[in-house]
Amino acid sequence: MFSTIISGAVQGMSAYLAEVEVDVATGLPGFHMVGYLSGEVREARERVQVALRNTGFELRPMKITVNLSPADVRKEGTGFDLPVAVGMLESLGYFGEEAAARTLFLGELGLDGEIKPVKGVLPIVREAASKGVKTCIVPKKNVLEGAAIPGVDVRGAHHIEQILRFLQAKGSGREEILPAVKVDLQALFCREAREEEDFREVRGQEAAKRAAEIAAAGFHNLLMSGPPGAGKSMIAKRIAGILPPISMEESLEVSAIYSVAGRLKESQSLLTKRPFQSPHHNITQAALVGGSTIPQPGMISLSHRGVLFLDELPEFERSVLDSMRQPLEDHQVQIARLHGNVSYPAHFMLICAMNPCACGYFPDKNRCVCKETEVKRYLGKVSGPILDRIDLCTEILPVKMTQLKGGEEESSGQIRERVLRARYAQEQRFQGSAYHFNSEIRAADMEKYCRLNPAEQKLMERAYEGMGLSARAYHKILKVARTIADLAGEEEIRAEQLTEALYYRTAENRLGRK
Repeated sequence: MFSTIISGAVQGMSAYLAEVEVDVATGLPGFHMVGYLSGEVREARERVQVALRNTGFELRPMKITVNLSPADVRKEGTGFDLPVAVGMLESLGYFGEEAAARTLFLGELGLDGEIKPVKGVLPIVREAASKGVKTCIVPKKNVLEGAAIPGVDVRGAHHIEQILRFLQAKGSGREEILPAVKVDLQALFCREAREEEDFREVRGQEAAKRAAEIAAAGFHNLLMSGPPGAGKSMIAKRIAGILPPISMEESLEVSAIYSVAGRLKESQSLLTKRPFQSPHHNITQAALVGGSTIPQPGMISLSHRGVLFLDELPEFERSVLDSMRQPLEDHQVQIARLHGNVSYPAHFMLICAMNPCACGYFPDKNRCVCKETEVKRYLGKVSGPILDRIDLCTEILPVKMTQLKGGEEESSGQIRERVLRARYAQEQRFQGSAYHFNSEIRAADMEKYCRLNPAEQKLMERAYEGMGLSARAYHKILKVARTIADLAGEEEIRAEQLTEALYYRTAENRLGRK
């Protein structure tokens, strides 16, 4: 007997639906799977047979052929176990053809029939909903992420027996066996999230806080340089708390990445806060950018629409840092492998912290033990092209005792209010365009969104020649100045905003690179 079951898989960030065709016939006993399969998909043959036998199903010697269509797309992952098992049960006559019609099945089978979680449930369910699938049956531990997609009934199962009883049941009896799970997205996003890290705890460092506020308002990249213990990491960890709240559209986008990477928790439907990733400096290029034998989202993609914090920047391998050049410009990662190319989004806010030298105390001659050549060698670990892609650079000085005993500092909530006002100004400015933040403005639209008056234009001409700026650096200064003007509530970019933006731009001079 022949049966067709709907399933799905992901290729990069794109999900597609697949048909699992199962034919059970008399003849020379065997179990054959075809359809351009990876190793883990081929192993479904053993998992399904043993799981059904251990669950109590009698499998007589017969010829079983399974085809996964479309046959020209490589199938990867363990999510095809469940649809293969369901197709075999339908072909053996355990339930009628209509019972599994317009229903997607996805899940890995344990040898005892348990349905285990798989990656990529959220984008697969979204693709299924767009193609008119009415019901999706997924592992119990993945049900909340699937239920975030409206327009489709998502049901979570923990064992193959439970699915068989569901398919054999009629009418309302099905709902009792596998109830559809619903998620109230509005309530999910309206829930107030308490920030564990608050700027109120950061003493002094007003200049660095100002730079962090500008960076958050325009989604700009930021580099902080200063001695150990001055507060660089404290400030970086609190920047995510002053960013604008993540929107529903952004949350679905980010949550899909975490779903593909298998990073969504069982109790988690969607990410309701902007991500913050802080990898150790021994991270490999594949782990940062994504890749390895089977492509997976790297740290920069897991930081999409959020913050990627690189502490002790010069301690990272130079090749690892330089691998971020293209993602910082294009906001996506393209990975080429033997079996095809995949693309992952990577629009993140880069926050970096570093010491001014190996010992950390340059230019304090009373404490610094580094020679001038050692300082230059240490700073030279960060390439010029990476520095050129950083919008703001600020120095952090040691905190004085009087500042530690000072009054109450400004909270993250107070700073976030100003950031949100600047964000609202950008929303109004970019209506009808593809832009969300000032940092996204492309060179072709600079004249439209960052127009300068004659006096300000002359100021920038002098700075361009005197500082030896690149075209990229020039545009970044204008975008930072545009954000500073938004924070001040001004429509036009004035000389004082350009001057402040130029101050933050002198990264190579301020770090001793020139």
